[in-house]
Amino acid sequence: MKRSAAIAAAAALAATPALAHHPLGGMEMSTFVHGLLSGVGHPVLGFDHLAFVVVMGIAAAYSPAPLRTPLAYLVAMAAGLLIATFGPALPLAEAVIALSLLALGGIVLTGRKLTEGAAIALFSGFGLFHGSAFGGAMAQAEAGSTMAVLAGYLIGLVAVQYAIAVLAGRLVRRAADSADAIQPRLAGAVVAGIGLFLTLETAEAAVFAAMGWG
Repeated sequence: MKRSAAIAAAAALAATPALAHHPLGGMEMSTFVHGLLSGVGHPVLGFDHLAFVVVMGIAAAYSPAPLRTPLAYLVAMAAGLLIATFGPALPLAEAVIALSLLALGGIVLTGRKLTEGAAIALFSGFGLFHGSAFGGAMAQAEAGSTMAVLAGYLIGLVAVQYAIAVLAGRLVRRAADSADAIQPRLAGAVVAGIGLFLTLETAEAAVFAAMGWG
C-alpha cells in the first residue's frame, strides 16, 4: 500500500503544469560546473522527462540489451539538444514528449518485451524530441552561455538519465523476473496515465489557440 501511495503521489506531481523547471532557477550560468549541475537537475525536476527515463529503463530491463538500448536514447537526446541549441527546435516537441510517455508506458503496461531493434528505434526517436526540449530550455535560460556551460549541461544530462534508467530497470527487474508481472505493468500504467493527461492537455491548448481562446 505504501508503494502504491508513493506511485500515486509521483503521478500527481507529474501532472502539474510546471513540467520543465530550470534547475538553477534562471541563475546566470558561466562555468562548466554550472552547466553540469543544471544538466543533472533538469531531468529530475522535469517530471515528464523523469517519467520517460524511468519507464524506458524498465522497458530496457526486459529487452535483450538492458544496458545498451538506453544509450540510443542518450545519443539521440544529445543530437536533439545540439540541433535546438545551434538551429531551430524540433516542431511539436512537447506534444511528442507527451505521446512518448503514453506510447512507452502503454507498451510496458501490456507486459510486452521489446526486441533490441524496436527498443533502439523507440528510444532514439523519442530521444530527439526530449533533447530538443532540453536544448530549448537551455537557450531560453542562458542565451549567452559558453561552450563550457553547454558541455557541462550535456554531460550532466547524459550521466543522470543513464543512471536513472539503469537503476529503475534493475529495481523493477529485481522485484519481477517477467515483463508481464504486476510491478512493471503498474509502473507502465502510471506513466501512460501521465502521458494521456499531457496529451489531452496539449490537444486542448491547441484547440483553444485555434479558436482564439488562448
